[in-house]
Amino acid sequence: MPASDTDTIHPLRAAAAAVRQNAHAPYSNFKVGAAIRARSGTVYVGCNVENVAYPEGTCAEAGAIAAMVAAGETELLEAYVIADCPNPVPPCGGCRQKLKEFGAAEVAVTLATTDGVEMETTIGDLLPGAFDAGHMERS
Repeated sequence: MPASDTDTIHPLRAAAAAVRQNAHAPYSNFKVGAAIRARSGTVYVGCNVENVAYPEGTCAEAGAIAAMVAAGETELLEAYVIADCPNPVPPCGGCRQKLKEFGAAEVAVTLATTDGVEMETTIGDLLPGAFDAGHMERS
């Protein structure tokens, strides 16, 4: 779906934008924030954490998912990712798989810029043909 300026503020935007400020990105200076809503309604946040021993950093989406799992939850119902870039930034391949691990294909994912441009998509659209536990049934 095309990116567009939004007239309404997404409910996860403030949480993702706030945690983005805490990102540790001294090498790329590319700060990313993510917020996910779990089945309970609780919002978990994460930011990217770079490491001089690249690629040992952690993505914002992975951080939010880790916080959710650490709190004892395993199902996400919505995700929001924000970065300071010209166009909404999509999750990396690994984070797409992580989102799929904890969310259904129809779960909404909003990708956003700090300038207010948002793009709505779903986990299924981000990762068609996803690998899942069903592929391991004979193992």
